[in-house]
Amino acid sequence: MKDDDLRFLRLWDLYSPLLTKTQREITDLYFNYDLSLGEIAEQKGVSRQSVSDCLGKSRKQLEEYDQKLGFIKALDELSMEYSAYMTTVKRWIESCKEQVPNLSSELQKLEESLSNVHKEFGVEEIALDEGEIVGKVFRKE
Repeated sequence: MKDDDLRFLRLWDLYSPLLTKTQREITDLYFNYDLSLGEIAEQKGVSRQSVSDCLGKSRKQLEEYDQKLGFIKALDELSMEYSAYMTTVKRWIESCKEQVPNLSSELQKLEESLSNVHKEFGVEEIALDEGEIVGKVFRKE
């Protein structure tokens, strides 16, 4: 999948409720169900050009919504802050385990709680280097 398509899917996840019903259906069929322009046109009873025009117009609208509302940038910044905080906490836990061994069981409970927070908020842990994590938010179905 191209970078443009990935960006479009992020925009679609955030702003698709602002599109018309027809735009949502066509963009959903194209990007989420991987149907071709011809397949969508046949299913909807319209021309391939109409489907192409709808996709282009939808993409433009979603870009305009994000320019005005800025949710993608805000989510990216929040994700980076979250990752930095979680990395700091994980390093602190490891340091405490070494320095204060009698707290090991309590620190283990803290680690389990953090793991549950990840799961509850739909965050996937991705380990980059030892002691460093990056929070990756994904959409729950």
